[in-house]
Amino acid sequence: MANVWEDSELRLTADVLVIGGGPAGTWAALTAATQGAKVILADKGYCGTSGATAPSGTGVWYIKPDEKLREEARLSRFQLGGQLAETRWMNRVLDRTYENMNKLGAWGYPFPKDDLGEPYKRGLQGPEYMKLMRKLVQKAGVQILDHSPVLELLADEHGVGGATGVRTQTGQTWTVKAGAVVIATGGCAFLSKALGTNVLTGDGYLLAAEAGADFSGMEFSNAYAICPTFSSVTKTAYYRYASFYYEDGTIVEGAGSQRGRSIIARNLQQGRQVYASLDQAPDDIQPLLRVNQTNFFLPFDRLGINPFKDKFPVTLRLEGTVRGTGGIRIVDEHCATAVPGLYAAGDAATRELICGGFTGGGSHNAAWAMSSGSFAGEGAAQYAKTLGDKQTSRELNRVSTTAFAGSDASASTARSLEATRAVQAEVQPYDRNLFRTQEGLTDSLTRLDHLWSDLRERVTTRDIEGVRHREATAMAATARWMYNTALERTETRGMHKRDDFPQLDASQQYRLITGGLDQIWTRQQEVNKEAVTI
Repeated sequence: MANVWEDSELRLTADVLVIGGGPAGTWAALTAATQGAKVILADKGYCGTSGATAPSGTGVWYIKPDEKLREEARLSRFQLGGQLAETRWMNRVLDRTYENMNKLGAWGYPFPKDDLGEPYKRGLQGPEYMKLMRKLVQKAGVQILDHSPVLELLADEHGVGGATGVRTQTGQTWTVKAGAVVIATGGCAFLSKALGTNVLTGDGYLLAAEAGADFSGMEFSNAYAICPTFSSVTKTAYYRYASFYYEDGTIVEGAGSQRGRSIIARNLQQGRQVYASLDQAPDDIQPLLRVNQTNFFLPFDRLGINPFKDKFPVTLRLEGTVRGTGGIRIVDEHCATAVPGLYAAGDAATRELICGGFTGGGSHNAAWAMSSGSFAGEGAAQYAKTLGDKQTSRELNRVSTTAFAGSDASASTARSLEATRAVQAEVQPYDRNLFRTQEGLTDSLTRLDHLWSDLRERVTTRDIEGVRHREATAMAATARWMYNTALERTETRGMHKRDDFPQLDASQQYRLITGGLDQIWTRQQEVNKEAVTI
Protein backbone atom coordinates (compact mmCIF):
# COMPACT_ATOMS: atom_id res chain seq x y z
CA MET A 1 0.00 0.00 0.00
CA ALA A 2 1.36 3.37 -0.95
CA ASN A 3 1.41 5.99 1.78
CA VAL A 4 -0.27 9.25 0.78
CA TRP A 5 0.68 12.43 2.63
CA GLU A 6 -1.54 15.50 2.57
CA ASP A 7 -0.72 18.53 4.73
CA SER A 8 1.65 16.37 6.85
CA GLU A 9 -1.12 13.86 7.51
CA LEU A 10 -0.91 10.23 6.44
CA ARG A 11 -4.10 9.36 4.55
CA LEU A 12 -4.93 5.79 3.64
CA THR A 13 -7.87 3.73 2.42
CA ALA A 14 -8.73 0.11 3.13
CA ASP A 15 -11.59 -2.33 3.09
CA VAL A 16 -11.08 -3.14 6.77
CA LEU A 17 -9.37 -1.18 9.54
CA VAL A 18 -8.46 -3.17 12.63
CA ILE A 19 -7.78 -1.18 15.79
CA GLY A 20 -5.53 -3.10 18.15
CA GLY A 21 -2.63 -5.47 17.54
CA GLY A 22 -3.01 -8.18 20.17
CA PRO A 23 -4.32 -11.71 19.50
CA ALA A 24 -7.84 -10.58 18.60
CA GLY A 25 -6.63 -7.80 16.32
CA THR A 26 -4.08 -9.90 14.49
CA TRP A 27 -6.53 -12.76 13.97
CA ALA A 28 -9.11 -10.25 12.67
CA ALA A 29 -6.60 -8.70 10.27
CA LEU A 30 -5.28 -12.04 9.07
CA THR A 31 -8.77 -13.45 8.52
CA ALA A 32 -10.05 -10.37 6.70
CA ALA A 33 -6.99 -10.42 4.45
CA THR A 34 -7.55 -14.07 3.55
CA GLN A 35 -11.09 -13.08 2.54
CA GLY A 36 -9.54 -10.81 -0.08
CA ALA A 37 -9.90 -7.56 1.85
CA LYS A 38 -7.34 -4.77 1.85
CA VAL A 39 -6.53 -4.41 5.56
CA ILE A 40 -4.78 -1.85 7.75
CA LEU A 41 -4.02 -2.56 11.42
CA ALA A 42 -3.38 0.34 13.80
CA ASP A 43 -1.77 -0.49 17.14
CA LYS A 44 -1.37 1.82 20.09
CA GLY A 45 1.99 0.17 20.79
CA TYR A 46 4.10 -2.12 18.63
CA CYS A 47 2.05 -4.96 17.20
CA GLY A 48 3.50 -8.19 18.51
CA THR A 49 4.80 -6.81 21.80
CA SER A 50 2.01 -4.69 23.30
CA GLY A 51 -0.91 -5.93 25.36
CA ALA A 52 -1.49 -8.50 28.07
CA THR A 53 -0.73 -11.61 26.01
CA ALA A 54 2.62 -10.61 24.52
CA PRO A 55 4.86 -10.76 27.64
CA SER A 56 3.54 -13.95 29.24
CA GLY A 57 2.44 -17.52 28.83
CA THR A 58 -1.30 -18.11 28.63
CA GLY A 59 -3.58 -21.11 28.86
CA VAL A 60 -6.01 -21.71 25.99
CA TRP A 61 -9.52 -23.23 26.09
CA TYR A 62 -8.46 -25.89 23.58
CA ILE A 63 -10.60 -29.03 23.73
CA LYS A 64 -10.53 -31.87 21.23
CA PRO A 65 -13.89 -32.53 19.49
CA ASP A 66 -14.90 -35.27 21.90
CA GLU A 67 -18.42 -34.66 23.21
CA LYS A 68 -17.67 -35.80 26.75
CA LEU A 69 -14.62 -33.54 26.94
CA ARG A 70 -16.58 -30.67 25.41
CA GLU A 71 -19.41 -31.10 27.90
CA GLU A 72 -16.95 -30.99 30.80
CA ALA A 73 -15.42 -27.86 29.28
CA ARG A 74 -18.78 -26.13 29.00
CA LEU A 75 -19.68 -27.00 32.57
CA SER A 76 -16.35 -25.80 33.95
CA ARG A 77 -17.39 -22.16 34.22
CA PHE A 78 -21.16 -22.30 33.76
CA GLN A 79 -22.11 -22.25 37.44
CA LEU A 80 -19.16 -20.08 38.43
CA GLY A 81 -20.22 -17.55 35.79
CA GLY A 82 -23.77 -17.32 37.09
CA GLN A 83 -25.43 -19.40 34.34
CA LEU A 84 -25.26 -16.63 31.75
CA ALA A 85 -23.27 -18.46 29.04
CA GLU A 86 -24.86 -20.01 25.95
CA THR A 87 -24.06 -23.50 24.68
CA ARG A 88 -24.25 -22.47 21.03
CA TRP A 89 -21.60 -19.79 21.50
CA MET A 90 -19.40 -22.04 23.63
CA ASN A 91 -19.49 -24.66 20.88
CA ARG A 92 -18.65 -22.11 18.18
CA VAL A 93 -15.67 -20.82 20.14
CA LEU A 94 -14.44 -24.31 21.00
CA ASP A 95 -14.65 -25.30 17.33
CA ARG A 96 -12.88 -22.18 16.03
CA THR A 97 -10.22 -22.29 18.76
CA TYR A 98 -9.48 -25.92 17.94
CA GLU A 99 -9.18 -24.99 14.26
CA ASN A 100 -7.00 -21.93 14.89
CA MET A 101 -4.64 -23.65 17.32
CA ASN A 102 -4.09 -26.40 14.75
CA LYS A 103 -3.38 -23.70 12.16
CA LEU A 104 -0.76 -22.19 14.45
CA GLY A 105 0.98 -25.55 14.59
CA ALA A 106 0.93 -25.84 10.80
CA TRP A 107 2.28 -22.28 10.50
CA GLY A 108 5.27 -23.09 12.66
CA TYR A 109 4.36 -22.34 16.28
CA PRO A 110 6.75 -24.49 18.41
CA PHE A 111 4.27 -26.41 20.56
CA PRO A 112 6.01 -28.54 23.20
CA LYS A 113 5.38 -32.29 23.29
CA ASP A 114 3.30 -34.00 25.95
CA ASP A 115 4.12 -37.35 27.58
CA LEU A 116 2.78 -39.19 24.53
CA GLY A 117 4.90 -37.17 22.13
CA GLU A 118 1.90 -35.17 20.87
CA PRO A 119 1.93 -31.35 20.56
CA TYR A 120 0.57 -29.77 23.74
CA LYS A 121 -1.91 -27.15 22.52
CA ARG A 122 -3.55 -25.96 25.72
CA GLY A 123 -1.15 -23.08 26.15
CA LEU A 124 0.85 -20.48 24.27
CA GLN A 125 3.97 -18.48 25.06
CA GLY A 126 3.07 -14.85 24.39
CA PRO A 127 6.37 -13.68 22.88
CA GLU A 128 6.54 -16.55 20.35
CA TYR A 129 2.80 -16.41 19.64
CA MET A 130 2.62 -12.69 18.94
CA LYS A 131 5.91 -12.66 16.99
CA LEU A 132 4.40 -15.32 14.71
CA MET A 133 1.07 -13.45 14.41
CA ARG A 134 2.84 -10.25 13.34
CA LYS A 135 4.81 -12.20 10.75
CA LEU A 136 1.65 -13.87 9.41
CA VAL A 137 -0.26 -10.58 9.25
CA GLN A 138 2.54 -8.92 7.29
CA LYS A 139 2.85 -11.93 4.97
CA ALA A 140 -0.88 -11.63 4.24
CA GLY A 141 -0.32 -8.07 2.98
CA VAL A 142 -1.74 -6.18 5.96
CA GLN A 143 -0.24 -2.71 6.51
CA ILE A 144 0.63 -2.19 10.17
CA LEU A 145 0.69 1.27 11.74
CA ASP A 146 2.70 0.84 14.94
CA HIS A 147 2.63 3.43 17.75
CA SER A 148 -0.54 4.84 16.17
CA PRO A 149 -3.34 5.19 18.75
CA VAL A 150 -6.80 6.11 17.47
CA LEU A 151 -8.31 9.41 18.58
CA GLU A 152 -11.69 9.34 16.79
CA LEU A 153 -13.86 7.12 14.61
CA LEU A 154 -15.28 8.30 11.29
CA ALA A 155 -18.88 7.60 10.29
CA ASP A 156 -21.71 8.45 7.89
CA GLU A 157 -25.23 7.22 7.18
CA HIS A 158 -23.85 3.78 6.30
CA GLY A 159 -22.21 3.44 9.69
CA VAL A 160 -18.59 3.51 10.81
CA GLY A 161 -16.09 4.03 8.00
CA GLY A 162 -12.63 4.64 9.41
CA ALA A 163 -10.67 6.47 12.08
CA THR A 164 -8.13 9.17 12.76
CA GLY A 165 -5.17 9.05 15.08
CA VAL A 166 -1.64 10.16 15.78
CA ARG A 167 1.73 8.50 15.27
CA THR A 168 3.26 9.07 18.68
CA GLN A 169 6.88 8.61 17.59
CA THR A 170 6.71 11.30 14.90
CA GLY A 171 3.79 13.45 16.05
CA GLN A 172 2.12 13.15 12.65
CA THR A 173 -1.60 12.55 12.38
CA TRP A 174 -3.18 9.83 10.24
CA THR A 175 -6.58 9.02 8.73
CA VAL A 176 -7.80 5.69 7.40
CA LYS A 177 -11.05 5.46 5.46
CA ALA A 178 -12.38 1.91 5.46
CA GLY A 179 -15.50 -0.04 4.62
CA ALA A 180 -15.61 -1.56 8.10
CA VAL A 181 -13.77 -1.25 11.41
CA VAL A 182 -12.91 -3.92 13.98
CA ILE A 183 -12.28 -2.75 17.53
CA ALA A 184 -9.81 -5.10 19.21
CA THR A 185 -8.30 -2.73 21.74
CA GLY A 186 -8.55 -5.03 24.76
CA GLY A 187 -10.19 -4.27 28.08
CA CYS A 188 -9.50 -1.65 30.74
CA ALA A 189 -7.13 -2.19 33.66
CA PHE A 190 -7.11 1.50 34.69
CA LEU A 191 -3.30 1.83 34.47
CA SER A 192 -2.91 -0.42 37.52
CA LYS A 193 0.58 -1.47 36.36
CA ALA A 194 -0.36 -5.12 35.85
CA LEU A 195 2.11 -6.52 33.32
CA GLY A 196 1.14 -5.81 29.72
CA THR A 197 -1.89 -3.68 30.51
CA ASN A 198 -0.45 -0.18 30.14
CA VAL A 199 -2.12 0.18 26.73
CA LEU A 200 -5.45 -1.22 27.99
CA THR A 201 -7.35 1.89 29.07
CA GLY A 202 -10.82 1.32 27.59
CA ASP A 203 -10.13 3.36 24.44
CA GLY A 204 -12.17 1.04 22.23
CA TYR A 205 -15.15 1.24 24.57
CA LEU A 206 -15.22 5.01 24.27
CA LEU A 207 -14.83 4.93 20.49
CA ALA A 208 -17.66 2.41 20.16
CA ALA A 209 -20.01 4.32 22.47
CA GLU A 210 -19.39 7.57 20.62
CA ALA A 211 -20.50 5.79 17.43
CA GLY A 212 -23.66 4.50 19.14
CA ALA A 213 -22.68 1.01 20.32
CA ASP A 214 -23.69 -0.36 23.72
CA PHE A 215 -22.29 -2.83 26.24
CA SER A 216 -23.16 -6.08 27.98
CA GLY A 217 -21.96 -7.41 31.31
CA MET A 218 -20.15 -4.30 32.50
CA GLU A 219 -20.91 -5.21 36.11
CA PHE A 220 -18.53 -8.16 35.68
CA SER A 221 -15.55 -5.85 35.67
CA ASN A 222 -14.00 -6.03 39.12
CA ALA A 223 -11.25 -8.59 38.52
CA TYR A 224 -8.36 -8.39 40.96
CA ALA A 225 -5.34 -10.66 40.50
CA ILE A 226 -3.03 -11.98 43.22
CA CYS A 227 0.41 -10.48 42.78
CA PRO A 228 3.61 -10.18 44.85
CA THR A 229 3.90 -6.67 46.24
CA PHE A 230 7.23 -6.31 44.42
CA SER A 231 6.06 -7.52 41.00
CA SER A 232 3.72 -6.58 38.15
CA VAL A 233 3.21 -10.20 37.03
CA THR A 234 -0.38 -11.28 37.69
CA LYS A 235 -0.47 -15.02 37.02
CA THR A 236 -3.13 -16.07 39.49
CA ALA A 237 -3.26 -19.68 38.25
CA TYR A 238 0.03 -20.43 40.01
CA TYR A 239 -1.53 -19.62 43.35
CA ARG A 240 -3.53 -22.83 43.19
CA TYR A 241 -0.31 -24.26 44.64
CA ALA A 242 -0.10 -21.62 47.36
CA SER A 243 -0.70 -21.54 51.06
CA PHE A 244 -1.48 -18.12 52.52
CA TYR A 245 -0.13 -16.91 55.83
CA TYR A 246 -0.22 -14.05 58.28
CA GLU A 247 3.06 -12.44 59.31
CA ASP A 248 3.32 -14.74 62.36
CA GLY A 249 3.13 -17.82 60.13
CA THR A 250 -0.44 -18.88 60.90
CA ILE A 251 -2.62 -19.93 57.97
CA VAL A 252 -5.15 -17.54 56.43
CA GLU A 253 -8.14 -19.86 56.33
CA GLY A 254 -10.11 -19.96 53.08
CA ALA A 255 -7.73 -17.81 51.05
CA GLY A 256 -7.11 -18.97 47.49
CA SER A 257 -6.81 -18.08 43.83
CA GLN A 258 -10.40 -18.69 42.73
CA ARG A 259 -12.97 -18.20 45.48
CA GLY A 260 -10.65 -17.03 48.22
CA ARG A 261 -9.45 -13.70 46.88
CA SER A 262 -12.12 -11.87 48.88
CA ILE A 263 -10.58 -13.20 52.09
CA ILE A 264 -7.20 -11.85 51.05
CA ALA A 265 -8.81 -8.51 50.21
CA ARG A 266 -10.62 -8.28 53.57
CA ASN A 267 -7.34 -8.79 55.41
CA LEU A 268 -5.46 -6.26 53.29
CA GLN A 269 -8.32 -3.81 53.70
CA GLN A 270 -7.96 -4.09 57.48
CA GLY A 271 -4.22 -3.52 57.35
CA ARG A 272 -3.16 -7.16 57.83
CA GLN A 273 -0.45 -8.13 55.35
CA VAL A 274 -0.98 -11.53 53.71
CA TYR A 275 1.92 -13.74 52.61
CA ALA A 276 1.98 -16.60 50.14
CA SER A 277 4.24 -19.55 49.44
CA LEU A 278 3.89 -21.98 46.54
CA ASP A 279 4.66 -24.75 48.98
CA GLN A 280 1.95 -27.08 47.67
CA ALA A 281 3.59 -27.43 44.24
CA PRO A 282 4.99 -30.97 43.87
CA ASP A 283 8.73 -31.14 43.36
CA ASP A 284 8.44 -32.80 39.95
CA ILE A 285 6.35 -29.99 38.39
CA GLN A 286 8.32 -27.03 39.76
CA PRO A 287 10.76 -27.00 36.80
CA LEU A 288 7.77 -27.12 34.40
CA LEU A 289 6.17 -24.14 36.13
CA ARG A 290 9.35 -22.18 35.60
CA VAL A 291 9.40 -23.02 31.89
CA ASN A 292 5.73 -22.15 31.40
CA GLN A 293 5.91 -18.73 33.06
CA THR A 294 9.52 -17.58 33.04
CA ASN A 295 8.75 -13.96 33.85
CA PHE A 296 6.71 -14.97 36.90
CA PHE A 297 9.94 -16.04 38.60
CA LEU A 298 12.25 -13.20 37.55
CA PRO A 299 11.33 -10.83 40.43
CA PHE A 300 11.82 -13.66 42.94
CA ASP A 301 15.19 -14.61 41.50
CA ARG A 302 16.39 -10.99 41.59
CA LEU A 303 15.49 -10.78 45.29
CA GLY A 304 16.86 -14.21 46.19
CA ILE A 305 13.42 -15.56 47.13
CA ASN A 306 12.49 -19.21 46.55
CA PRO A 307 8.70 -18.97 46.06
CA PHE A 308 8.31 -22.74 46.58
CA LYS A 309 9.71 -22.52 50.12
CA ASP A 310 9.82 -18.89 51.22
CA LYS A 311 6.89 -16.68 52.19
CA PHE A 312 6.46 -13.46 50.23
CA PRO A 313 3.99 -10.55 50.64
CA VAL A 314 1.10 -10.38 48.17
CA THR A 315 -1.47 -7.82 47.11
CA LEU A 316 -4.41 -7.75 44.72
CA ARG A 317 -3.87 -5.75 41.55
CA LEU A 318 -6.91 -4.48 39.63
CA GLU A 319 -7.34 -5.89 36.14
CA GLY A 320 -10.87 -4.59 35.56
CA THR A 321 -12.39 -5.81 32.32
CA VAL A 322 -9.16 -7.45 31.15
CA ARG A 323 -9.99 -10.45 33.32
CA GLY A 324 -13.63 -9.45 33.60
CA THR A 325 -16.22 -10.47 31.05
CA GLY A 326 -18.01 -7.22 30.19
CA GLY A 327 -17.49 -5.35 26.96
CA ILE A 328 -19.05 -4.10 23.74
CA ARG A 329 -22.28 -5.94 22.96
CA ILE A 330 -22.22 -8.06 19.83
CA VAL A 331 -25.39 -8.77 17.89
CA ASP A 332 -24.58 -11.59 15.47
CA GLU A 333 -22.24 -14.50 14.82
CA HIS A 334 -19.71 -12.25 13.08
CA CYS A 335 -19.26 -10.12 16.21
CA ALA A 336 -20.98 -7.08 14.71
CA THR A 337 -21.98 -4.34 17.13
CA ALA A 338 -25.29 -2.46 17.08
CA VAL A 339 -23.64 0.06 14.69
CA PRO A 340 -23.34 -0.87 10.99
CA GLY A 341 -19.76 -1.37 9.88
CA LEU A 342 -18.40 -1.70 13.43
CA TYR A 343 -17.21 -5.02 14.86
CA ALA A 344 -15.69 -5.97 18.22
CA ALA A 345 -13.35 -8.78 19.22
CA GLY A 346 -11.29 -10.04 22.13
CA ASP A 347 -11.45 -8.36 25.52
CA ALA A 348 -13.04 -5.28 23.93
CA ALA A 349 -16.16 -7.39 23.33
CA THR A 350 -18.36 -9.03 25.95
CA ARG A 351 -17.35 -12.60 26.85
CA GLU A 352 -20.58 -13.39 28.70
CA LEU A 353 -21.65 -15.63 25.83
CA ILE A 354 -18.99 -18.21 26.66
CA CYS A 355 -18.28 -17.76 30.37
CA GLY A 356 -21.04 -15.64 31.88
CA GLY A 357 -19.89 -13.46 34.74
CA PHE A 358 -16.55 -15.05 35.59
CA THR A 359 -13.35 -15.78 33.68
CA GLY A 360 -9.61 -15.72 34.32
CA GLY A 361 -6.29 -14.64 32.88
CA GLY A 362 -6.12 -16.99 29.90
CA SER A 363 -8.10 -20.04 28.85
CA HIS A 364 -11.54 -18.66 27.85
CA ASN A 365 -10.17 -15.17 27.17
CA ALA A 366 -7.39 -16.52 24.95
CA ALA A 367 -9.82 -18.73 23.06
CA TRP A 368 -12.28 -15.87 22.70
CA ALA A 369 -9.55 -13.56 21.36
CA MET A 370 -8.54 -15.84 18.51
CA SER A 371 -12.07 -17.02 17.69
CA SER A 372 -13.90 -13.70 17.95
CA GLY A 373 -11.04 -12.05 16.07
CA SER A 374 -11.50 -14.41 13.16
CA PHE A 375 -15.32 -14.09 13.34
CA ALA A 376 -15.03 -10.30 13.25
CA GLY A 377 -12.48 -10.34 10.44
CA GLU A 378 -14.84 -12.42 8.33
CA GLY A 379 -17.80 -10.18 9.09
CA ALA A 380 -15.94 -6.93 8.47
CA ALA A 381 -14.58 -8.15 5.12
CA GLN A 382 -18.05 -9.24 4.00
CA TYR A 383 -19.62 -5.95 5.09
CA ALA A 384 -17.03 -3.92 3.19
CA LYS A 385 -17.84 -5.88 0.04
CA THR A 386 -21.54 -4.99 0.34
CA LEU A 387 -20.71 -1.28 0.11
CA GLY A 388 -19.33 -1.63 -3.40
CA ASP A 389 -18.63 1.74 -5.02
CA LYS A 390 -20.11 3.59 -2.03
CA GLN A 391 -16.94 2.83 -0.07
CA THR A 392 -14.78 5.31 -2.02
CA SER A 393 -17.34 8.14 -2.17
CA ARG A 394 -18.43 8.27 1.47
CA GLU A 395 -18.55 11.66 3.20
CA LEU A 396 -17.29 10.75 6.65
CA ASN A 397 -17.51 12.84 9.80
CA ARG A 398 -15.51 12.57 13.00
CA VAL A 399 -17.42 10.98 15.88
CA SER A 400 -16.09 12.10 19.24
CA THR A 401 -17.05 13.63 22.58
CA THR A 402 -13.66 15.37 22.76
CA ALA A 403 -12.95 18.83 21.38
CA PHE A 404 -9.64 18.95 19.52
CA ALA A 405 -7.77 22.12 18.67
CA GLY A 406 -4.33 23.27 17.53
CA SER A 407 -1.13 23.30 19.52
CA ASP A 408 -2.30 26.25 21.61
CA ALA A 409 -4.96 24.20 23.37
CA SER A 410 -5.09 24.57 27.13
CA ALA A 411 -4.79 20.86 27.89
CA SER A 412 -1.78 19.67 29.86
CA THR A 413 -0.22 16.39 30.84
CA ALA A 414 -0.68 17.29 34.49
CA ARG A 415 -4.46 17.64 34.07
CA SER A 416 -4.77 14.27 32.32
CA LEU A 417 -2.70 12.63 35.05
CA GLU A 418 -4.90 14.26 37.67
CA ALA A 419 -8.03 12.91 35.97
CA THR A 420 -6.52 9.43 35.71
CA ARG A 421 -5.73 9.40 39.41
CA ALA A 422 -9.25 10.56 40.19
CA VAL A 423 -10.69 7.58 38.30
CA GLN A 424 -8.26 5.19 39.99
CA ALA A 425 -9.36 6.49 43.38
CA GLU A 426 -12.87 5.25 42.60
CA VAL A 427 -12.10 1.86 41.03
CA GLN A 428 -9.01 0.51 42.79
CA PRO A 429 -10.12 0.42 46.47
CA TYR A 430 -11.63 -2.92 47.48
CA ASP A 431 -14.50 -1.27 49.35
CA ARG A 432 -15.53 0.57 46.17
CA ASN A 433 -15.18 -2.03 43.45
CA LEU A 434 -14.66 -5.53 44.86
CA PHE A 435 -17.13 -5.25 47.74
CA ARG A 436 -19.88 -3.16 46.24
CA THR A 437 -22.78 -1.45 48.00
CA GLN A 438 -25.44 0.98 46.86
CA GLU A 439 -23.95 3.72 49.02
CA GLY A 440 -20.41 3.19 47.76
CA LEU A 441 -21.40 2.92 44.10
CA THR A 442 -23.62 6.00 44.32
CA ASP A 443 -20.91 8.08 46.01
CA SER A 444 -18.36 7.07 43.39
CA LEU A 445 -20.75 7.82 40.53
CA THR A 446 -21.37 11.32 41.85
CA ARG A 447 -17.65 12.06 41.60
CA LEU A 448 -17.20 10.19 38.31
CA ASP A 449 -20.08 12.09 36.72
CA HIS A 450 -18.47 15.40 37.70
CA LEU A 451 -15.15 14.20 36.34
CA TRP A 452 -16.77 13.13 33.06
CA SER A 453 -18.38 16.56 32.67
CA ASP A 454 -15.06 18.25 33.35
CA LEU A 455 -13.24 16.09 30.79
CA ARG A 456 -15.97 16.76 28.21
CA GLU A 457 -15.42 20.50 28.55
CA ARG A 458 -11.66 20.36 28.06
CA VAL A 459 -9.99 21.07 24.73
CA THR A 460 -7.03 18.92 23.78
CA THR A 461 -4.53 18.45 20.97
CA ARG A 462 -3.91 15.81 18.32
CA ASP A 463 -0.67 14.62 19.84
CA ILE A 464 0.54 12.50 22.73
CA GLU A 465 -1.32 14.75 25.17
CA GLY A 466 -4.51 14.14 23.22
CA VAL A 467 -3.88 10.42 23.64
CA ARG A 468 -3.47 10.84 27.41
CA HIS A 469 -6.62 12.96 27.59
CA ARG A 470 -8.59 10.34 25.65
CA GLU A 471 -7.26 7.59 27.94
CA ALA A 472 -8.46 9.47 31.03
CA THR A 473 -11.83 10.08 29.36
CA ALA A 474 -12.16 6.42 28.39
CA MET A 475 -11.33 5.25 31.91
CA ALA A 476 -13.89 7.64 33.41
CA ALA A 477 -16.52 6.44 30.93
CA THR A 478 -15.71 2.79 31.62
CA ALA A 479 -16.02 3.27 35.37
CA ARG A 480 -19.42 4.94 34.91
CA TRP A 481 -20.74 2.08 32.76
CA MET A 482 -19.40 -0.43 35.29
CA TYR A 483 -20.92 1.20 38.34
CA ASN A 484 -24.27 2.12 36.82
CA THR A 485 -24.71 -1.50 35.78
CA ALA A 486 -23.49 -2.78 39.14
CA LEU A 487 -26.18 -0.68 40.85
CA GLU A 488 -28.84 -2.42 38.78
CA ARG A 489 -27.73 -5.95 39.63
CA THR A 490 -28.95 -6.23 43.22
CA GLU A 491 -27.43 -9.64 43.90
CA THR A 492 -24.07 -11.42 43.94
CA ARG A 493 -23.42 -13.31 40.69
CA GLY A 494 -20.17 -14.33 39.03
CA MET A 495 -17.42 -11.91 40.00
CA HIS A 496 -19.94 -9.16 40.78
CA LYS A 497 -20.23 -8.96 44.56
CA ARG A 498 -22.76 -6.81 46.40
CA ASP A 499 -22.14 -6.68 50.15
CA ASP A 500 -25.70 -5.44 50.61
CA PHE A 501 -27.08 -8.27 48.43
CA PRO A 502 -24.74 -11.20 49.14
CA GLN A 503 -26.91 -13.96 47.65
CA LEU A 504 -27.57 -15.03 44.07
CA ASP A 505 -31.13 -14.14 43.01
CA ALA A 506 -32.56 -16.67 40.54
CA SER A 507 -34.96 -14.03 39.20
CA GLN A 508 -31.99 -11.95 37.96
CA GLN A 509 -30.64 -14.52 35.52
CA TYR A 510 -30.52 -11.98 32.72
CA ARG A 511 -27.94 -9.79 31.05
CA LEU A 512 -27.67 -6.09 31.68
CA ILE A 513 -27.17 -3.90 28.63
CA THR A 514 -25.61 -0.48 29.20
CA GLY A 515 -25.08 2.53 26.99
CA GLY A 516 -24.95 6.29 26.77
CA LEU A 517 -22.29 8.90 27.44
CA ASP A 518 -23.58 11.98 29.26
CA GLN A 519 -26.59 10.03 30.48
CA ILE A 520 -26.01 6.34 31.21
CA TRP A 521 -28.89 3.91 30.71
CA THR A 522 -29.35 0.21 31.47
CA ARG A 523 -31.89 -2.40 30.44
CA GLN A 524 -32.40 -6.10 30.96
CA GLN A 525 -31.93 -8.68 28.23
CA GLU A 526 -33.11 -12.22 28.75
CA VAL A 527 -30.59 -15.00 28.30
CA ASN A 528 -31.54 -17.22 25.36
CA LYS A 529 -32.59 -20.20 27.50
CA GLU A 530 -33.07 -22.32 24.37
CA ALA A 531 -29.38 -21.86 23.63
CA VAL A 532 -28.42 -23.20 27.08
CA THR A 533 -28.61 -26.98 26.89
CA ILE A 534 -26.03 -27.88 29.51
